[in-house]
Amino acid sequence: MVHVIVQAQVVVMTHAYGKRSGVRYMTNGLKVYYVPWRPFLMQNTLPTFYGTLPILRTILIRERISLVHGHQAFSTLCHEALMHARTMGCKVVFTDHSLYGFADIGSIHMNKVLQFTLADVNQAICVSHTSKENTVLRSGIPPEKVFVVPNAVDTAMFKPAPKRLSFDEIIIVVISRLVYRKGADLLVEVIPEVCRLFPNVRFIVGGDGPKRVRLEEMREKHSLQDRVEMLGAVPHAQVRSVLISGHIFLNSSLTEAFCIAILEAASCGLLTVSTRVGGVPEVLPDDMIVLAEPVPSDMVRAIAKAIHILPKIDPHDMHLRMKNLYSWHDVARRTEIVYDCALRCPSENLLQRLSRYLKCGAWAGKLFCLVMIVDFLFWQLLQLWKPLQDIEEVPDLVFPQHEYE
Repeated sequence: MVHVIVQAQVVVMTHAYGKRSGVRYMTNGLKVYYVPWRPFLMQNTLPTFYGTLPILRTILIRERISLVHGHQAFSTLCHEALMHARTMGCKVVFTDHSLYGFADIGSIHMNKVLQFTLADVNQAICVSHTSKENTVLRSGIPPEKVFVVPNAVDTAMFKPAPKRLSFDEIIIVVISRLVYRKGADLLVEVIPEVCRLFPNVRFIVGGDGPKRVRLEEMREKHSLQDRVEMLGAVPHAQVRSVLISGHIFLNSSLTEAFCIAILEAASCGLLTVSTRVGGVPEVLPDDMIVLAEPVPSDMVRAIAKAIHILPKIDPHDMHLRMKNLYSWHDVARRTEIVYDCALRCPSENLLQRLSRYLKCGAWAGKLFCLVMIVDFLFWQLLQLWKPLQDIEEVPDLVFPQHEYE
């Protein structure tokens, strides 16, 4: 997904979703361009390098764009949009939401692509200090260009249950994609042991993925059908109703840059038990979370500790604290500071930009320069084929504003 900033407005550009293609207006007049590119793997479009330039150029000119903000290192549309935007002279900002390694084949290739993209961005945003360190090491971007802006939670949507649950039965909630990276294999080891130690504990597992079969096999093997409820995929609108049915939220991720699910659970008044990985230790105060190493024995000890301190937790007090700690208004204010810094960056010509690409490696640097030269020539060709004066700018539309909590 790509955000493009037009004066004091935001326009969103993303790929088509199902039959949704073209232009749509969302709440409060948010304008979304669903470009006619279909995802082919993990909600990513097929890389085209230059195929998105004509349509992106038209959008940037029509909307009078001054800054382009791209998200996610694995988004091909994001990388292409930032590349073309810099060619056209726009300022660009990139946000990285995830942590990646350095040794496996996928990470090695992804890190080189990220090095290419971040070589020419004006500013970058990471969601935690751990994420910042990871991004700087992977891409080689100067640390002074990277801001840390955490995620936030809509506390108006995630409120505790009006009445506090009884402690006669302790309910532990898990809502996650059931994949290796989210620690689904850890759950297979942890859940039977917790059920053995605490007869009054029950699990609710929401989510789907390739590891769901292992969890269902574990439930059958240990005869835990009445103590482990498998909900399958949970729509985001129904997440709160699942959270408020439990006392403890369990996060077993093996890698995590921030984990917004923890914020949603804490906002609903749940005590969190989580693996001590990535940026998770930065998310909540110590009295709102119990951290453990990502090994079954330590996870079981952390859950036992959480059950012991559970009566001391006040869900409504926790909700109020989350409301002050993580506000989208604060995130917007901090993001505006990043935009201001990006817009103040001096304009550069192609030769100045190419000098940075050359530093990306003996062979990769030359290849990156070639890619950008071809992009620049293609853009010049489009300028001749369809001049600026032939592209009509959209009029400013004023929508009524609504206040939300």
